Amino acid sequence: MRDGLVTVLDVRPEDEFAAGRVPSAMNIPLRDLAKRLSDLPKDQEIVAYCRGAYRVLAFEAVALLREHGFTVRRLEDGFPEWKAAGLPVA
Repeated sequence: MRDGLVTVLDVRPEDEFAAGRVPSAMNIPLRDLAKRLSDLPKDQEIVAYCRGAYRVLAFEAVALLREHGFTVRRLEDGFPEWKAAGLPVA
């Protein structure tokens, strides 16, 4: 992420994104993702995350993006775990 080798994608609703996010993450809520695929780079890996424990939004985002040929993975934890671990937050 620091080296710009991945695109970090936050698929939570806009209000949650505005309240705090992983630095440099872009926000495309899951409900809008299918309509905004052209906003994402096809030539770079995408790391998707959402709000926490079960990360259902991120699972669905990964499945949709893979169906459309993107190289994508899910962040192992969600934003609450990221923040609780003391990692940088914007």
